[in-house]
Amino acid sequence: MADRYDITGVHTLDPAAGRVVERADTEGVELIRFLYADHGGVIRGKATSRSLLAERLGTGIGHTVAMMAMNMLDGLQSVEHLGPVGEVRIVPDPATFVRLPYAPGAAAMLSDLCLPDGSPWAACPRTFLREAVATLADEGHALVAAYEPEFTLGHRVPDPGGGPDRLVPVDDSLCYSTTGFNQAHDYTMALVHALESQGLRPEHCHPELGHGQQELSIRHAPALRAADNHVIYRETVRGVATRMSMWASLAPKPIADQAGNGAHIHVSLWDPELSVNTFSDPSGRYGLSAKAYHFIGGLIAHLPALTALTCGSVNSFRRLAPQMWSSAYSCYGMDNREAAVRICSPTGKDVAASTNLEIKPSDSSANPYLSLGAVIHAGLDGIRRELDPGEAVNVDPATLPEGSVPRLPSSLGEALDALEADDVLMNALGPLRSSAYLAVKRSEVKSFAAQDVAYELFHHFKAF
Repeated sequence: MADRYDITGVHTLDPAAGRVVERADTEGVELIRFLYADHGGVIRGKATSRSLLAERLGTGIGHTVAMMAMNMLDGLQSVEHLGPVGEVRIVPDPATFVRLPYAPGAAAMLSDLCLPDGSPWAACPRTFLREAVATLADEGHALVAAYEPEFTLGHRVPDPGGGPDRLVPVDDSLCYSTTGFNQAHDYTMALVHALESQGLRPEHCHPELGHGQQELSIRHAPALRAADNHVIYRETVRGVATRMSMWASLAPKPIADQAGNGAHIHVSLWDPELSVNTFSDPSGRYGLSAKAYHFIGGLIAHLPALTALTCGSVNSFRRLAPQMWSSAYSCYGMDNREAAVRICSPTGKDVAASTNLEIKPSDSSANPYLSLGAVIHAGLDGIRRELDPGEAVNVDPATLPEGSVPRLPSSLGEALDALEADDVLMNALGPLRSSAYLAVKRSEVKSFAAQDVAYELFHHFKAF
């Protein structure tokens, strides 16, 4: 990355930063957005002009510490060390530079929040994931991941009764139907081109169960890149829709009577050179190694707390219900789409390379850096303690006698209670980050509890 900050005022760019400046000049980029994800799960940022890009790559852009105490309703919470006094810098990573195809003349970079001297800040989500990746590397592992997001394509329209705006889907097509392909074709093609132009590799896409609902997944990547990709994806899904006079929402449940939008996380564990998938063992049960089962054991042990980070909004828990294929139960199974952790059937001839786990209680209202970092810490705890996940559940857990399989938290408040009681995840987050996250999310619980469903749906489809 570029040198963070030099109090002498002399800013020396590393080669990667120099290439960014050159690209901005030759490609006619006028504004460059420095983006980050906050504790509310909202993507925020500031922009610099092309004329000051070289300088800002060195210094970052000044930012109040208080923004990491802001919830998704723009309500500032009282968190020690995150008030009106204090400054951080939004410092971009030149390796993430992309031109924005839906915003002509603009580009963006994913950013860290750093202290003025350039050192890491304890409330930076991207730093949290980077440090989790480093911890994993110290123990001889690398995580490869991909998000599998869904979103609802529609129009934002005034409510006839004078309430908050509603999201009206663009179609009422059936799941996987060719009608759904055809009705969203122009948008989907624009989206695919926009993603590819930013270096993302679409894997598959199809119309999903909900009206106006689409799913388009992106090729897996090392953990930090996977989270960066998901931020770019979220911005692009919404940006392309806006450019085409539509509205796209990745909110978990933007329309109360339609299927919800997940963003399942696929993960596999590799050696540091990314040459051997250590989750794979052809002789093992379901083709998994002992290490994979220990990782699952860690996920199962921490799932109640983990859900507070992977399903990061009040609206998330409107989606997480039994027999909705969204995983309301704390269990794992082979290709069981009602289990929280699914062992995925390998694809293609290279079985070992495609062996992976799918974490289903996850959606795009979560901060992807916090959620994926927490997944790493939970799985690593399972490996360290050689946790046994128990027997696989290969039926719909809702059909078993009540109490046979533990339910996941049924509300964000319950999940936050579980997180606060989870020493492993709380210690990983650290005191500043954990206190800020809990304060922000508890304020959202309180705010939405005082309002009706229409208010909740509006603010979630607007934010995500």
